[in-house]
Amino acid sequence: MLSEPNDSDCTAKIQVLSKIIYGEPASKANSRRLVRFGGVSRLIKSKKALSYKDFFLQQWEPITPLLTGDLAITMHIYYASRRPDLDESLILDLMQGVVYENDRQVKERHTYWHLDPDCPRAEIEVFFIPEVAPKKKPRKGLTERGKRDSK
Repeated sequence: MLSEPNDSDCTAKIQVLSKIIYGEPASKANSRRLVRFGGVSRLIKSKKALSYKDFFLQQWEPITPLLTGDLAITMHIYYASRRPDLDESLILDLMQGVVYENDRQVKERHTYWHLDPDCPRAEIEVFFIPEVAPKKKPRKGLTERGKRDSK
């Protein structure tokens, strides 16, 4: 028996996005340094963080369109030495505007620390997950701004 043709409106949607970024990420906690500009103190990104940002952007061009909705991310971060703390926050920040619109979309994270002195890298997988907190609908009798209808 032949199957019925499927005339549903199907669009290709990425199920899992995987990428390996070579280089050792800086810890976000240690990625800022204090400098003085004309008597004013400012925090700016460290040289290591700026260098990693450049490596990251050379290896992962922005996708079009950016991912929307709630996301889960699994990262295996391979460090060159035992010294760095496990910290994926700089990577999450760098993915904003490259992979997804805002890092607040990441509702689930799984991050693993590994040692590889010869090839430090971050292996990243991004998954769509069901919406964690659906957007609220206005209550009946209220306008979108929360005011009562004048009916």
